[in-house]
Amino acid sequence: MSTEPAVTPSDVRTVELRIDGMTCAACVGRVERKLGKLDGVHATVNLATERALVTYPAGTEVGALVATVQKAGYGATEVRADPSDTGDAATEDDTALRRLRLRMAVALILFIPLADLSLAMSLVPTLRFPYWQWVIVALALPVVVWAAWPFHRTAFSNLRHGSTSMDTLVSLGVISASAWSLGEMAFLDSRVTLTGWDAVLSPSGPLYLEVAAGVTTFVLAGRYFEARARRTAGRVMRSLAALETDEVTVLGADGTERNLPVGRLRVGDRFLVRPGERVAADGVVETGRAAVDTSAMTGEPVPVEVGPEDRVTGGTIASGGRLVVVAEQVGADTRLARMIAAVERAQTEKSATQRLVDRVSSVFVPIVLGLALLTLLGWLLAGAGWAGALAPAIAVVIIACPCALGLATPTALMVATGRGAELGIFVKGYRALETTRAADTVVLDKTGTLTTGRMTVADVAVAAGTDPDRLLARAAAVESGSEHAIAEAVREHARASGVPVPAVDEFVALPGLGARGTVDGVVVTVGRPPEDTGPLAGRIDEWEAAGHTVVAVHTGDPGELAGLIALSDPVKESAPIAVAELVAAGLRPVLLTGDRPAAAHAVARACGITEVVAGALPDGKVDHVRALQAQGRTVAMVGDGVNDAAALAAADLGIAVGSGTDVALEAADVVLVRDDLRVLPATVELARATMGTIRGNLWWAFGYNTAAIPVAMAGLLNPLLAGAAMALSSFLVVTNSLRLRKAAAWADPTLGPVRTPSRDEEYVEA
Repeated sequence: MSTEPAVTPSDVRTVELRIDGMTCAACVGRVERKLGKLDGVHATVNLATERALVTYPAGTEVGALVATVQKAGYGATEVRADPSDTGDAATEDDTALRRLRLRMAVALILFIPLADLSLAMSLVPTLRFPYWQWVIVALALPVVVWAAWPFHRTAFSNLRHGSTSMDTLVSLGVISASAWSLGEMAFLDSRVTLTGWDAVLSPSGPLYLEVAAGVTTFVLAGRYFEARARRTAGRVMRSLAALETDEVTVLGADGTERNLPVGRLRVGDRFLVRPGERVAADGVVETGRAAVDTSAMTGEPVPVEVGPEDRVTGGTIASGGRLVVVAEQVGADTRLARMIAAVERAQTEKSATQRLVDRVSSVFVPIVLGLALLTLLGWLLAGAGWAGALAPAIAVVIIACPCALGLATPTALMVATGRGAELGIFVKGYRALETTRAADTVVLDKTGTLTTGRMTVADVAVAAGTDPDRLLARAAAVESGSEHAIAEAVREHARASGVPVPAVDEFVALPGLGARGTVDGVVVTVGRPPEDTGPLAGRIDEWEAAGHTVVAVHTGDPGELAGLIALSDPVKESAPIAVAELVAAGLRPVLLTGDRPAAAHAVARACGITEVVAGALPDGKVDHVRALQAQGRTVAMVGDGVNDAAALAAADLGIAVGSGTDVALEAADVVLVRDDLRVLPATVELARATMGTIRGNLWWAFGYNTAAIPVAMAGLLNPLLAGAAMALSSFLVVTNSLRLRKAAAWADPTLGPVRTPSRDEEYVEA
């Protein structure tokens, strides 16, 4: 029996590393294998984002992880949770992009006259002048040496570490073509030496310098446009990160102002937000009034008026007023930071399909090298000679580069999560997209989900001998400890009525039942009405028939019914449209609420939902979700409160409304930040479009390599054309993924009024 202590979650750490130098899925597999050899270390590497999410035991140093990656031949740096890191990473990306563009430009400038000269010398022999071959060499060498140096450097590094990658294939092809051509010129009769454009017309030509230069140029061009496209795909995450402010004005106890880096802001600090400034952290307004623009984060075009005791979110912009805010969540704990981190984790996560692709790609390059060797030997045995055998072997090496395979899934996921963030949809993982596409049943909470969640007190009824103001004061006192929408409505009604609210002691939250506390020495419970309400039963029937929510106020222990409070919560304007779209998309909506049946059915009728489960406590919600799963259904649960958290976690897919509680947001797989339920069917459409795009990408990548390699082995594909096709394949995969930027365009808040998509509207794959 092992005597080693079990590893607990507290012993595990997570770090994100930026990996430089990866070019294909084979590189991804190598980094993951090297890190995985360390005890207790597990790594998930994403080629599109150039990030690695690494979990490791508490006793392991991050420096050891970085050193392991560097020993594998790649650069590695830790990505810290600091706004400045985003800028540094963007600057590094811009620098790398400029260097790549310079190499591509130099290669293109030299390749054009090289190709023209080669063609002229081939077609018109009388134009040949002394040492014309060396002019070709002079034009080609800067391309095949300096411009192609990144390929050679990575290939040599891989060779030193006993591995291969896409760059190995490119470098081998360029070096083989160049070495053969220089050898021909140095040792064979120059009078019979043909140029490489004869190789374009007939792959048996003995010179391949312009082929080597052309392959280098095409691959550099493909990589440049691929890098640009990948940077475009990540623009949403950079724009979200830019919402974080660098400095904050903190107010001292005496009212003095100090400008501090936002990283030094602490919970409980009072900070100032002037008109036009961004809110530095999540908090509660202490003094002041302003209109807060949340459009950059949520897509909501109309500013929200806030005043004392209202909550504000970091990253939003105050206009038309000055606010003093008490910080409640700072740094990485703010909602914006958590959303960004969730999407970044989603972009790093892999599906089962991508893991299979990585495993295939890790052995793909050695297989290709073996096929190239067999091609060379086969043509030599067939009597084609070294010149005739080299061309198809080089074509095999170049055409089979697996970069398109490595980019097929992560680029689509990267664009999809970015597009979701634009629409106010934050996806926490790749599996969430897979499950969203597969979901056939949507279970919706009522309060705060289908309704506005901004409840108001419509009426109050009291038992005989009870003072209405005292009842309201005691109920408001108990509800002062709760964050539920009903509690807020009761507190606001008491404040608007001018009723003094006493302090509450021994407050206890009763999930699904209400809350209890001691007010003026009396135990007061606010929650669901009992089955027998005596003389007040008629009022409950009347209120519930009108769709109102009813809460009971009990006093004493055991409690006696002191009165009832009726609250109205209007249905969101977007709810009926969203439900209709879900039905049109083939999903079955179910209303699941802890409210009484009459109120639940009133909301269901307004939304167009026919299946209603009312009076469900938190455990009952979980049981109903599991019952649907037992019927073979894939269930998506949509909720916003603490009482929804267990059901969100139990469902195949948990979707939290962004205005909900932190517990619900943490339990969910997808968070809808916009206060508009029309993003719910948009989430389904985005998921389906993403999975369709991934399938199209993989079909192209696998089909391209499968079809092209036999053609190249048969000598029917020139190396120059192979290089162009290989570069084009990666570019097409990335470009096809970028089409997801227009997915669910009907839900884009920047396009004006939301249009309901037709039932027959489908996302067309490339």
